[in-house]
Amino acid sequence: MASNLGLMIHADRSQLLGDMSKLAAGAGAAPAPQAETPADVSFAQAMSGAVREVDQQSRLASEKMAEVDSGQSDDLVGAMLMSQEASLSFSMLMQVRNKVVAAVDDLIKMQL
Repeated sequence: MASNLGLMIHADRSQLLGDMSKLAAGAGAAPAPQAETPADVSFAQAMSGAVREVDQQSRLASEKMAEVDSGQSDDLVGAMLMSQEASLSFSMLMQVRNKVVAAVDDLIKMQL
């Protein structure tokens, strides 16, 4: 069960990193760094990195919207796209968090 849970977490992490790379490439931002092997990165490091990337994407979207609001930029479509991408990234991160919490709850409920 524990190895199965580890495989599921690794698969979710890989999917999240792949989706984030696609979003970054679509936004014209620098692509996400290549994922290291699971032995090199702990789950906590991976989640921390994902949170930082989602936060940065949200900040960039906010800056873009502020530029449009202040009249410094007229790229409303680009600002809205960045805002939606940031929202989707946050939603994906919350889904991963929910799966991890559910898995931990399942582990706690298991009888030894």
